Amino acid sequence: MTNDPIYRRCGRSGVLLPKISLGFWHNFGANDPYERSREITRYAFEHGIVHFDLANNYGPPYGSAEETMGRLIDDDFRPHRDELFIATKAGYDMWPGPYGNWGSRKYLMASLDQSLRRMHLDYVDLFYSHRYDPETPLEETLQALVDVVRQGKALYVGISRWPLPALQFAYDYLLQRDVPLLIYQGRLNLLDRAPQDEGILDFCHQQGVGFISFSPLAQGLLTDRYLHGIPEGSRMTQGRFLKPDVLTPELLERLRELNRQASLRNETLAQMALSWILEQQGVTSVLVGASSTQQLAQNLSALKL
Repeated sequence: MTNDPIYRRCGRSGVLLPKISLGFWHNFGANDPYERSREITRYAFEHGIVHFDLANNYGPPYGSAEETMGRLIDDDFRPHRDELFIATKAGYDMWPGPYGNWGSRKYLMASLDQSLRRMHLDYVDLFYSHRYDPETPLEETLQALVDVVRQGKALYVGISRWPLPALQFAYDYLLQRDVPLLIYQGRLNLLDRAPQDEGILDFCHQQGVGFISFSPLAQGLLTDRYLHGIPEGSRMTQGRFLKPDVLTPELLERLRELNRQASLRNETLAQMALSWILEQQGVTSVLVGASSTQQLAQNLSALKL
């Protein structure tokens, strides 16, 4: 299986992840048709994508992507639970009051319990600290990760969007407690190479920590969708995560140049963007979203390049 072109070893662990994994950030909440979410997830599984990436506040509304995962488990995937690698996270705003955000032990442990109930699971394969908390002691956040593994609620732990010094501290702290850091999740794409520039990807590669890229297509910018401006009904018109003022004339010209390069390679811009990430040293997998099976199929075609 280690020679399977679909999978790649996660750092120096025993875990193999698909090179392209399915993210539930968009298109899997209560505002989306369940049958479409079900069709996409079944298609992913049938094509070797066994890693599903969630977080407590994915939706919208918050929690509803995990509720969709719970329905999928009951309807289709419970017989295949041991073939799946399911991840969730806590760290961003989830519920009101002082204990529904950031990185306290109180929040992380309560959130994971809620996530397990929503997903109808006894454990997750991977639990992340979703973001760096500059106020909570790192020891508190990391000890919570250690303890959820020891309680059997998670098999592995990861961190997302932590700066390099905090990543280095986390690596040492977790290793000393026999709960090694499995993976780091960061944004890496042709427009945002911060994990490379900051030394995060090099550190992960040197220490045997996996790396998974989110937003590999820059929320659709690295596709053909915005090459001629802002189309009606696009994510940019909604203005929630992708603002129209991002698409400056300079960025538009850069996207068109990247598209020209992709055309010379007989690839789409999205295919080139995904295959570029997978060629970077230390990268285990990329997280893609999908609003249809056709879109997911197009992303999977990057594996053949």
